[in-house]
Amino acid sequence: MDKKSNTGGLHRRPLLAWPVRVYRFYRDGFREMTVGRSLWALILIKLAILFLVFKLFFFPDVLSRDYDTDEARADAVRQSLLDDSR
Repeated sequence: MDKKSNTGGLHRRPLLAWPVRVYRFYRDGFREMTVGRSLWALILIKLAILFLVFKLFFFPDVLSRDYDTDEARADAVRQSLLDDSR
């Protein structure tokens, strides 16, 4: 007499096979895209521009602006890290 599994006739795949199936799912999905490719390209271009603007305008290089040498910059960072008044 054959023992049947409780999976309803479905074969169980090993646990390590699911990452491969997920990868193949996305790979095949991106291959079949037509409009989606141009939309993804547009999203990536917008993100690059956004981060470039943030870097230029919102995160200025304060240390190079306020201190002339690397030693002075290092000392300022060290003092800021060791300052207990914060």
